[in-house]
Amino acid sequence: MKIVSILKPNRKWLIASIIFITACAGAVSTQPGEQTGEEIGEQIVEEIAPEPTEAQESTPEAEDENETAGVASVPKVIPDFLPDEPPPLGAERQFSTDFSRHIVPYREILSGGPPKDGIPAVDDPKFISVAEASEFLGELEPVVFFQIGDDARAYPLQILTWHEIVNDVVDGTPVTITFCPLCNTAIAFSREFDGQVLDFGTTGRLRFSNLIMYDRQSETWWQQATGQAIAGEYTGEQLTFLPASIIGWQEFQENFPDGQVLSRDTGFRRDYGRNPYAGYDNINNSPFLFQGPETPGVLPAMARVLTVELDEEAVAYPYEALQELNVINDTIAGSEVVIFWQPGTASALDSSAIAQGEDVGAGVSFSREVDGQILTFSFDGEKIIDDQTGSEWDVFGQAVSGELAGTQLEPVVSVNHFWFSWAAFKPETRVYTG
Repeated sequence: MKIVSILKPNRKWLIASIIFITACAGAVSTQPGEQTGEEIGEQIVEEIAPEPTEAQESTPEAEDENETAGVASVPKVIPDFLPDEPPPLGAERQFSTDFSRHIVPYREILSGGPPKDGIPAVDDPKFISVAEASEFLGELEPVVFFQIGDDARAYPLQILTWHEIVNDVVDGTPVTITFCPLCNTAIAFSREFDGQVLDFGTTGRLRFSNLIMYDRQSETWWQQATGQAIAGEYTGEQLTFLPASIIGWQEFQENFPDGQVLSRDTGFRRDYGRNPYAGYDNINNSPFLFQGPETPGVLPAMARVLTVELDEEAVAYPYEALQELNVINDTIAGSEVVIFWQPGTASALDSSAIAQGEDVGAGVSFSREVDGQILTFSFDGEKIIDDQTGSEWDVFGQAVSGELAGTQLEPVVSVNHFWFSWAAFKPETRVYTG
């Protein structure tokens, strides 16, 4: 099995990758007394997905592989399926998915180590006040900011790193908040699909190092980075993206003092606050468990980018450029957008303690159109202003002073990625160069 190395490999991550892939294959020969690759892999997997206690045991899965969910057998859109091939190793024993329906080669799917739901989603999220959360969150700690109406919520990455999926209802809307640590992708989706509400879990599999989710209603497999169903009943269908961003805790608590924060009372015992991927986001590293197309060399594989896709035109904004400019005005597929960046958000993948991660800042995107007028934004060295009225704007897209005070820019869906991750799915992406 070939490992595509984009940069000079970091020894620690290359060795870990080989161990994981060998463990997944389960085909390593050993001498008496030696550990197999699977045994070594299990030790590493225990770090992120330990065995649940009796109180945490999930409902036993049906053993009958022929037992299928009572759902419609024909999706809304019938895509061009690939020729039939064996599903990923062990998948038929764990899932009732219709693996005859798929639009990606199964050879592209690797085991990340944990089994189905080995990294457990948070299905019954509990929330606490900003004051309570401040007792365990550092000022720069990264949280996923998500809001519908007046319901503003923060999902700390110190929790999402260990669970990757939160099935929630915000202001009456069923949503799922997801995070793939290996790609640095925090993405929100609507759970309303095909006249039902889906609940998502982790498959334990990766494609191009990216999380593959599944819904518990049809057991269709979904690619987190693209929101597309890649295997199962709904193959070819698309989840609806919702605006979400990674920001620093201090920004959230100052702007939403009455907001809600995901509690560490998840029903599972995890070392919340510690980063099991310490040092992973080093720019000189190679992607972990990545078997995919060679990354375009315009950026280092592990470069941070904020990506926006509108009407099939995709643009990547390197964080290096955002940190230099603070504001970028752009046009994507005929739509006028602006990207804001400001310091004050720690990396979740740098230090072993997430709160002590390097300050990489936060990037967010909005429409530049306000009441039929296209605004142009700039950074005056201290604050973001629009050139038309001189009003001052914050990272949440709200005018905080000036003629337009109180005006809210419309959020545009954007996602943080490592360049290798986004380029694997969208190689035709335009990279902003200024």
